Amino acid sequence: MTSAKEQEAIRKLLVFLQEWDHAHKAARSRILDNFIKSNDGKTEPELELEFSQGASLFLARLAAWLRMTYLYTDSTCLNKLLKSIGIFLSAASGRRYLIEFLEVGGVSMLLEMLGLNHLKEEDKRESVKLLQLVADAGRKYKELICESYGVRSLTELLATCSSAEVQDEVQVLLDSLGRGNPKYRSQVYKGLVAVLPCGSPRAQQLALQTLRGMQDPVGEVGEGPPALPEPLLAVLGSGHLEVQHQVQSRRVSLRHVSQKANSSSHVTTFPPFSHLRNVSKRHSHFPDVPPVGPTALCLGEPVPAYVQQAAAAKAIGMLAKESAAVAEEPVQLKAMHSLMVAVGNQDHALSQRHASISLEYFVRTSPFVEDLVRKAVGPTLFQLLKDSPETWYTKIDPGQAEELASSMMASPKDMARMQPTAAFSGLLNTAF
Repeated sequence: MTSAKEQEAIRKLLVFLQEWDHAHKAARSRILDNFIKSNDGKTEPELELEFSQGASLFLARLAAWLRMTYLYTDSTCLNKLLKSIGIFLSAASGRRYLIEFLEVGGVSMLLEMLGLNHLKEEDKRESVKLLQLVADAGRKYKELICESYGVRSLTELLATCSSAEVQDEVQVLLDSLGRGNPKYRSQVYKGLVAVLPCGSPRAQQLALQTLRGMQDPVGEVGEGPPALPEPLLAVLGSGHLEVQHQVQSRRVSLRHVSQKANSSSHVTTFPPFSHLRNVSKRHSHFPDVPPVGPTALCLGEPVPAYVQQAAAAKAIGMLAKESAAVAEEPVQLKAMHSLMVAVGNQDHALSQRHASISLEYFVRTSPFVEDLVRKAVGPTLFQLLKDSPETWYTKIDPGQAEELASSMMASPKDMARMQPTAAFSGLLNTAF
């Protein structure tokens, strides 16, 4: 027989549940406020003590109300409802609460909420946080999220959401789904790659940041970086510094691409210097920025193609520095001519600077390039390049710049002919 104390506890639980069942929206809102205030951070034993071993009965009512309300515009108390469910899912030793929530379709509800336009972004953030609690429970729960088309829902939210806080939560969850989840790791990787062409700089930055951490694990399972060159090269044109930083930090991935992802495309020639002047005139509506001294990097807002050109010139140098074997490829593909063209682009000083630095590296490491560049620019300019590559472009006058842009440089005849790889041919095709 139960004791009088236990009977009283059960009676209080039944009264509480009846109060919930008969309460209207305002009353339920107050109940949720009190529940969150009194139970946040409690463990499973503490919650069971609070509800006289009947906490699951209240969780079931919360899940049922969530199912009944989240699809409608008037989703009253949704944020409080999600936080209340989170108290159960985050309770230490409370795995059974998680299972009970999943058994009533919890994951499907949470994922569907991410795509509903009428929901507030703070509600979507709470949904993502609950999904993170599910993912934290282990591999099979990560697989459940992925099997429910979670990667697609999360990457779409990352690309379209305007809230930085929501995007941060999504990035954390995608990073979690990409680790300790070998069955769906490639799916997460491809989903992040699909985010790169979106119009949100922050989404691009977070996707690149997550991809950077996933690159080596994905490579280890023999899948390589799927479909990465084109999207990664596309974001080279971003004018946002945080995105550019993440692109440059992806040099390990670019190295894998340059070594493994063969491409049959041919290197195209960068347009002549006269075309550069025409491009500059067509974009003359960009507001001018007063120069700051002779080494000012830009005299006006850069044309997107120039931003991409500058980033590509920098990336070529970074790739070449990875190893001597990798450095041979841009020489074979006549990248030196492309770098010379970029040095001659006086409409965008950042292109000139990065191209100068990359060109100096090849001059320093390749006798063939050293000889060609010396003949192309003459002994005076050549010595200035070796002495100070960072400021070399400031010593070049318009006539010399046009000569640089029009000078053709052959590849070494004694070097074995190689097939262009996706990284270098992509950089040259896209930006030069």
